[in-house]
Amino acid sequence: MSQPPRTLSREDVRQWSRSADVVVIGQGIGGVCAALEAHRGGAKTLIVERASGGGGTSATSEGIFYLGGGTAVQRALGVEDDAEALFQFLKASTSADEDKLRAFADGSAAHFDWLEAQGVPFSRVAFTGKAVSLAGDEGGLLTTGNEKVWPYRDVARPAARGHQARRTKDQSSGGLAMAALLARCEAEGIDALYDTQALALIVEGGRVIGVRLKHDGGEIDIEARRAVVLATGSFNANPQMVAENAPLISETARPIGIPYNDGSGIDLGRSAGGVVEGMDGIIATASLYPPAQLIKGIVVNAQGERFVAEDVYHGRLASYVMEQPGQTAYLILDSEIFAYPETVDARHALVDGWDTVEAMEAGLELPEGSLAKALETYNASARGGEDEQFHKYHDWVKPLDKPPYAAFDISFNKSMYAYLTLGGLKTDVHGRVLDEAGAPVAGLYAAGACAAQLTKDGKEYASGLTLGPGSFYGRVAGRHAARGEME
Repeated sequence: MSQPPRTLSREDVRQWSRSADVVVIGQGIGGVCAALEAHRGGAKTLIVERASGGGGTSATSEGIFYLGGGTAVQRALGVEDDAEALFQFLKASTSADEDKLRAFADGSAAHFDWLEAQGVPFSRVAFTGKAVSLAGDEGGLLTTGNEKVWPYRDVARPAARGHQARRTKDQSSGGLAMAALLARCEAEGIDALYDTQALALIVEGGRVIGVRLKHDGGEIDIEARRAVVLATGSFNANPQMVAENAPLISETARPIGIPYNDGSGIDLGRSAGGVVEGMDGIIATASLYPPAQLIKGIVVNAQGERFVAEDVYHGRLASYVMEQPGQTAYLILDSEIFAYPETVDARHALVDGWDTVEAMEAGLELPEGSLAKALETYNASARGGEDEQFHKYHDWVKPLDKPPYAAFDISFNKSMYAYLTLGGLKTDVHGRVLDEAGAPVAGLYAAGACAAQLTKDGKEYASGLTLGPGSFYGRVAGRHAARGEME
């Protein structure tokens, strides 16, 4: 990786322009929650935001918070869930540290209550279909991950855990959620510097004691008496960093987020001795659904072979497509389920229609007999309502035997996949940045997308596993930083 900026020492500071107990760099979901909790913990808190106002990429999102364990919404809608089921699902489906997963699972329902108490607007509305997000103004509760996907459905009881905030005609769900949290910061008088960029951390005796900022045309030094919390977002707007860490990303893929997601906070953390993890992890999406009926098709690669159950979360499917030879994949449909994908931005192109499987195989230039074999194998078990090869959930299993047939090209390097990076600074269960030996870097925390996520790649991800854990661990970092504890 490229070299991080150098740290400054106390001797490099002529004078502190101002002091705070906790300095939070960034005011997206992780930063705003860290700032609120640090302030409420009795710490004089200062927010430093590079943009002209808070919100970050979180404000442009679909506003889905992945939470469970029996939230108020789940209980109101009769959705059976508890902390143990949430923990077991996350343990089985992710590679995160168990202590982090346990803390998140045990505190998830109470965290939902906290978000709602800050004014984040959630409805008691259930959506039982298959969707990426909800378009209506009410938002609601929906299944956003791999809960019903084999083998996870056999490990833990599936439950809907995607809590999408309400929206308005003029503001997205993420925008409305962030507006509520930002309003809390303003109401509680938390100081903020906008149009201000963090340039370097200031370190004394191995402890981070401040930060140098670019502000109002010059440079100023801010003292952090207890801690600095980095909450600067991901690195997917940094082409060089993406190319270094995620070489499978194609030129046609587009990053999700704002231009300030350039990895600068990750580099600041590295400069002080912090290490990174999961930097090759991405969540990409160009969802097949809606309409949900398309999940009843099969997806094959350039060898004419299936490689994944089609009912998986759209980010999991994208990860598998990205890894296929030539990043090539086709969605195969028959006349009974044919429809055009409604995610127009994905640009999944209809290749053609054919009267026979053999003609389709030739038209797609697949190896002779490969597609016929894939369909024969699938249809044989599908007629009994099962997918013996990849265990697609029975709701989505049907034989594909009603010609004519059609294929959509869903190749990773042809369709328009949008992506987020998931890697970042390695932290402990308190949000403290860790060094190469696994010890905390004194006085330094990270939260949100500049910290390594609970999910390391798209195969592990579920919609809401950025805002959910980002807000949860932002709060954790803010509370711990306010106490100034280094145990």
